[in-house]
Amino acid sequence: MLGICRGRRKFLAASLTVLFVPAITWIYLFAGSFEDGKPVSLSPLESQPHSPRYTASSQRDRESLEVRMREVEEENRALRKQLSLAQSRSPSHHRGNHSKTYSMEEGTGDSESLRAGIVAGNSSECGQQPAVEKCETIHVAIVCAGYNASRDVVTLVKSVLFHRRNPLHFHLIADAIAKQILATLFQTWMVPAVRIDFYDADELKSEVSWIPNKHYSGIYGLMKLVLTKTLPSNLERVIVLDTDITFATDIAELWAVFHKFKGQQVLGLVENQSDWYLGNLWKNHRPWPALGRGYNTGVILLLLDKLRKMKWEQMWRLTAERELMSMLSTSLADQDIFNAVIKQNPFLVYQLPCFWNVQLSDHTRSEQCYRDVSDLKVIHWNSPKKLRVKNKHVEFFRNLYLTFLEYDGNLLRRELFGCPSEADINSENLQKQLSELDEDDLCYEFRRERFTVHRTHLYFLHYEYEPASDNTDVTLVAQLSMDRLQMLEAICKHWEGPISLALYLSDAEAQQFLRYAQGSEVLMSRHNVGYHIVYKEGQFYPVNLLRNVAMKHISTPYMFLSDIDFLPMYGLYEYLRKSVIQLDLANTKKALIVPAFETLRYRLSFPKSKAELLSMLDMGTLFTFRYHVWTKGHAPTNFAKWRTATTPYRVEWEADFEPYVVVRKDCPEYDRRFVGFGWNKVAHIMELDAQEYEFTVLPNAYMIHMPHAPSFDITKFRSNKQYRICLKTLKEEFQQDMSRHYGFAALKYLTAENNS
Repeated sequence: MLGICRGRRKFLAASLTVLFVPAITWIYLFAGSFEDGKPVSLSPLESQPHSPRYTASSQRDRESLEVRMREVEEENRALRKQLSLAQSRSPSHHRGNHSKTYSMEEGTGDSESLRAGIVAGNSSECGQQPAVEKCETIHVAIVCAGYNASRDVVTLVKSVLFHRRNPLHFHLIADAIAKQILATLFQTWMVPAVRIDFYDADELKSEVSWIPNKHYSGIYGLMKLVLTKTLPSNLERVIVLDTDITFATDIAELWAVFHKFKGQQVLGLVENQSDWYLGNLWKNHRPWPALGRGYNTGVILLLLDKLRKMKWEQMWRLTAERELMSMLSTSLADQDIFNAVIKQNPFLVYQLPCFWNVQLSDHTRSEQCYRDVSDLKVIHWNSPKKLRVKNKHVEFFRNLYLTFLEYDGNLLRRELFGCPSEADINSENLQKQLSELDEDDLCYEFRRERFTVHRTHLYFLHYEYEPASDNTDVTLVAQLSMDRLQMLEAICKHWEGPISLALYLSDAEAQQFLRYAQGSEVLMSRHNVGYHIVYKEGQFYPVNLLRNVAMKHISTPYMFLSDIDFLPMYGLYEYLRKSVIQLDLANTKKALIVPAFETLRYRLSFPKSKAELLSMLDMGTLFTFRYHVWTKGHAPTNFAKWRTATTPYRVEWEADFEPYVVVRKDCPEYDRRFVGFGWNKVAHIMELDAQEYEFTVLPNAYMIHMPHAPSFDITKFRSNKQYRICLKTLKEEFQQDMSRHYGFAALKYLTAENNS
């Protein structure tokens, strides 16, 4: 800051030099042009030798003046060049700081500040704003509820993390849904120097439920009013943000504004940029009372310690009770009440420059908050239309938002050098496990994948599930990547029950999936499908991790472990629910096998009954699954017996058996060491057998595998010898682990493998 001040002094001195040196020179020249009190003309015509005034002396004077003029001009050119270089070296965000600003030092709500000239540039005057300490923790509070708001929070946090240089502490006031989603997300994101605390929003409902609110944010839109009670009593200050905010600068710059608060100023707010509180938007429009244009509460700086001493709780409650007697309800949630309080107590507010909350709702004056890109600090999508809002520069704002929306969140896991991080047990354990691996091992990458923590966003779309009264419900479990997205609609048409899907996507692909799902009538009509995004990291497809994520987040007592390329028969959901009761799955360790078939035709007239399927099998339209390339995988199902079976029958485990089964939700997880292609299901079925599950084939159930291009992982398996060697090594290690865990009973797996 001191360097900037010195630079400004040099800039001012150079400017004065350029302005005054020529003036003084011309005064000198003008004065020197008098001879004996008479002016000496410098006109070329009067300077000719035939002029009566021409003398040898005056000629010498004239020549000396011309030399002096040239010297002065050279000095001026040098000064101008030096001044130009000084300007070009100064950062762009320090330019234009001397014009009028939107912010007034003492907030009064004067709406004329817009008309007076709003934007001045983005830096404070020299020495006015103390720097934030390098490792000072910045506290941010966000109210978040539901599935959609959880997605918005991720984009907001990405924009903050992208620019930040300080440790961050997020205080999330969240409902049960948002807490489940965001707790898992941050736990798997593992961003250094970021702490997350949750506060139960549902417990706060009673504090604000008495206030009728017409705003689309509902009851959660009022919860910023109770932050003084909700947040820790030792927390002195906090930045409060709406979920529809995007940062275009380091949040530390906003945190530093707290140092500008004076006297009783406890709220930092930007003036509202629409005419809402002026009451002239339509006939009989009657807004809540506000100071001038009022203030927008999408970005708030709260001095919590002073607010508590002022009895903020009592202040806003009394104001709300008084105004509700005539207004009956709020239209803009907490913003109406904040403004009513400020109307009565204008000394509470410090008015922030408007670039700290550029409001992109319809008919706002946000365009007056910036001159160019460098002026932008915070963008607020505070219209229900969000990205479809009308604004002169909306394309630029939309692209900035989409940049963070699709930005790879893994790249934000960067350390803050020089700042000590709090001890994280999960992170320390991970580092210890990785350090024990031999990096010279040819299978190092395979082993490392087992310990990779993939960022996970649960319930990416809205999810609703009503438990079945008879406790027999079954969830279809599967995993997929972007190239299998087209299977979703077909599966939803074949299976009406709940579905749990783990999708392996990049951040950009997750947004493509979102647009695809929102554009599909079939998918949007189904609310009992849980979509869980596992973000891409590393070179392998973590197939068993994906299965485990999908399994872990089912809401039913039973699950059907399928694959995304299979279409279940019509009516399979109800058939399995009946089978669960018939075979007493609740009290026995059974794995119910759904026989698998396949077709090589992309267009298939799907069989509507077992008889129709057998006819197609005989005609060569269908085949038993993988009979021509991997017979051992499904041979123990005994398809010959299934053709005539009318009751369930038991089969024994055999080497390489990998059927698709229905099990209780407490069954063992898949082994994460198997990634990509090969042995991922085989190992799981082996473990079920080791735990003494009984394999029972269902006589009237079937599923059909639909054709698709070979996956990238199977191509690697077929073409890469080292891939196959590593897979064999992992198989042997898995079998050894089984022997250690299950003892003598597990020896048969080694014997079976040797004989196969």
